[in-house]
Amino acid sequence: MITSPTAGFLTREETSDVALLAFNSSVAQGCCPTGSARGSVRPGRGHLWQGRLLTGAGLTLLPWLGYLAGTLPPAEAAAWVALDALEAIALLTAGSRLLRADPRHRAPAAAAAVLLLADACIDLATAAPGPELAVAVAMAAAAELPLAALCAALAARPARGSRERA
Repeated sequence: MITSPTAGFLTREETSDVALLAFNSSVAQGCCPTGSARGSVRPGRGHLWQGRLLTGAGLTLLPWLGYLAGTLPPAEAAAWVALDALEAIALLTAGSRLLRADPRHRAPAAAAAVLLLADACIDLATAAPGPELAVAVAMAAAAELPLAALCAALAARPARGSRERA
């Protein structure tokens, strides 16, 4: 509570306290984004494992890019490496932002969802019948589609503390 030695007037210290209260009240209510550079925001348990999962998936794609570049014909390699590199960038960006509790994780998560879905569809459409198709189905079912669903859910979920306006 702010008290003043003189009726109706605030001291210099009280004025700065009021200014701090006015600034911090919107932050405490979740209305304003807070920077994690100062460590003021910590990720929740859910965001922590989701951020680790997305970051791990993005890092896993990096050696895969080298494998694709070295084993596919040049024209195919360029297309697949570009697609998978974009996936890796989107996953690493979304994952690292989730780990920092940065609310800007939604756009890269949405991009990753679209890219992963496109990757799964193209893999399934271009796979030759037999073992190649079986691998494409397994990759889509075990990795690409579940990861795309997680990214889509992260992109669609409102930020913590935000209120929808009617």
